[in-house]
Amino acid sequence: MALWLVVAFIVLSATLILALSVGPLRSVPNVGTLRALAVVQYVAAALLAGARLTGNA
Repeated sequence: MALWLVVAFIVLSATLILALSVGPLRSVPNVGTLRALAVVQYVAAALLAGARLTGNA
């Protein structure tokens, strides 16, 4: 159960970062880095969820 909470927290964090990079922070010079960070978080959440569903976590 705790792993699902971690996955949810990671997804919410990535969504917030992505929303900020598309909205108020879109004029910042390193917006690509912020979007890359969001993608990395989505991948990490997907890997954790996949590991849980296959029984490896």
